[in-house]
Amino acid sequence: MFSHHLRPWLARPISKCPSYRLFSVFSVAQHENPLGLPRKGAPPTMPRKGGAIDKRPIPNVGKVIAVASGKGGVGKSTIAVNLAFSLSHLKKTDGSGRLRVGILDLDIFGPSVPTLVGLQNSGEPSLTEKNALRPLINHGLPSMSMGYLLPKTPDDPDAQNDTPIVWRGLMVQKAVQQLLFDVDWRASPGGPGIDVLVIDMPPGTGDVPLTLAQLVKVDVGALIVSTPQDVALSDVRKGIAMLRKVAVPITGIVLNESHFICPSCTTPHYLFGAPDGFRATAKRLGVDILAELPLVPSVSTNGDAGIPFSLVSSEVQKKDGNGGAQWNEKMMEVAESVWKTLA
Repeated sequence: MFSHHLRPWLARPISKCPSYRLFSVFSVAQHENPLGLPRKGAPPTMPRKGGAIDKRPIPNVGKVIAVASGKGGVGKSTIAVNLAFSLSHLKKTDGSGRLRVGILDLDIFGPSVPTLVGLQNSGEPSLTEKNALRPLINHGLPSMSMGYLLPKTPDDPDAQNDTPIVWRGLMVQKAVQQLLFDVDWRASPGGPGIDVLVIDMPPGTGDVPLTLAQLVKVDVGALIVSTPQDVALSDVRKGIAMLRKVAVPITGIVLNESHFICPSCTTPHYLFGAPDGFRATAKRLGVDILAELPLVPSVSTNGDAGIPFSLVSSEVQKKDGNGGAQWNEKMMEVAESVWKTLA
């Protein structure tokens, strides 16, 4: 089943067809090429039982930091996007300029990055001469997401955001491979790549983190995001155990929605419980706590508007009192800690 706008081209000779992707949101798509990219050689090889693991670096990427969580709904994607923009404010180790940062959304079934960077209604990414995907850019930061690749409904262009992906595990694994290895992160052909790639991982301990750990030959670090509730912490423990089992180092852990500071005071209010359980979990697992971020309403409203809170002016931050300024300060501290670990 192909997208409607591809059918007229399917009757043409291949030599006269532009570089369209043959993409389907259903499981009848080709297992070796779920994103429908024009062929350019052998696809990455998944490791088989008893065989050698074919690891390789992500093209044109220096360092990788994966933002993960055991449970969905803890603000992981929001943290990932704001971490990317905070990292882009830092200078390179040699002082030659600011870090060039990209963000890759590997949440195949529920991509959030397009909305958070204001590109949810964008067109499809273009292809390079070698048939690699070109990232979309907004606010000066390149990003790639499954959300950019979903076909639009002709009668309702905005319905792209509601198109479900109905794939089994093998399709997901192959799509992840293509998003990892078939994206050209260079600013221009022959130009430099990016210094840091922030990967927004899907929640849980399934195919995507396993695929990343098995195939990517990069010094990968993982930043774990949680909220104070015990149900979130339980899944965090499982997620950290899984990442360690596949030899992905844990850079640190961030507590999101730790407390609320009302605009008229400086007293923290622990709406979802005191952070004692979170701190005890981090200590028991031997994981560094990088930040305890307050609950700030503007972080959510700006995310929905496609403007990451790391980019808002100090005037906007003042609407949330001390909480807004504290959130951005702590996010910059997280970025500094992550870069210090990766550099």
